[in-house]
Amino acid sequence: MPAKLSVNLNAIAMLRNRRDLPWPDVADLGRIALKAGASGLTVHPRPDQRHIRFSDLPVLRALIDDEFPAAEFNIEGYPSEDFLALCEATEPEQVTLVPDDPAQATSDHGWDLERHQDFLKGVVSRLRAKGMRVSLFVDGDAKAGAMALAKATGAERVELYTGPYGGCYDDPQEAARQVELLGLTADAARSEGLAVNAGHDLTVANLPLLVKRIPYLAEVSIGHGLTADALEYGMAETVRRFCRACGQAI
Repeated sequence: MPAKLSVNLNAIAMLRNRRDLPWPDVADLGRIALKAGASGLTVHPRPDQRHIRFSDLPVLRALIDDEFPAAEFNIEGYPSEDFLALCEATEPEQVTLVPDDPAQATSDHGWDLERHQDFLKGVVSRLRAKGMRVSLFVDGDAKAGAMALAKATGAERVELYTGPYGGCYDDPQEAARQVELLGLTADAARSEGLAVNAGHDLTVANLPLLVKRIPYLAEVSIGHGLTADALEYGMAETVRRFCRACGQAI
C-alpha cells in the first residue's frame, strides 16, 4: 500500500494568526485537502498557540467525524500534562510524541529513547488506554538498538525525523546517504513490529526516493512544503501532487 498523506495545518494557522482574523480558515483548508485525497490532518498545538490554537481542535475533530469519517486526526507534541489533556479531550486516532522544547521554532530531533524510557512508557500506556495509537518521533540515524527501545515503550509506530534529508535538497550524494540511513532505521523498526511514519521538510521532489527505499512507509505528515506549494498550485492540486509523489494513483 502506498504511504498515506496527512496534511499538517500549522503553517496555515500561523498565517491566519498574523492578523488575528478568521482567514485563511484552517478547517476550510483541511476540508479541501481531504476532498482532494489526503488521508488525514495533523496539528501540533504548542503551549503559546502561535499557530494551531486549542480552540481549533474540536472544530477539526468535528470536520473529520461529520464529513470524512475514514480520515484520521493526528495530534503531535511534547507530552506535558496540558498536551495529554488536550489529546484525551479530542480523541485523535493518532498521537505523535515529540521531544520539543516550547521555545523551539520547529521539531528538530527525535527522542533519547534510553534516557526517556520510563517517562514514555507511562505516557504511551495512558494514551493507548484511551484508544489512541501512539507514534514516537525518532532520529533516522540507524542507531543500533534504538528501535528495540522504541518498541519497549509500548508505542505502535515511529515517525522518522526527515529534516536532515530535506535539508540536502541541493546535494544528491548526501541525499542518497540520508535516505539509506532512514531506510536502515525503518528496517529496524519494522523488524521490531513497529509501523513507520515520516515527516519534516518532505517535498514532491524528495518523496519518491524515500518511498522507493521504504516501500512499506505507512504515512507522511507534511506541512511547510505542502503549504508553500499550495500558494502556487492551490490546495487541492497540491494535495494530489503529494499523493502521487507518495505512489498513490490519484
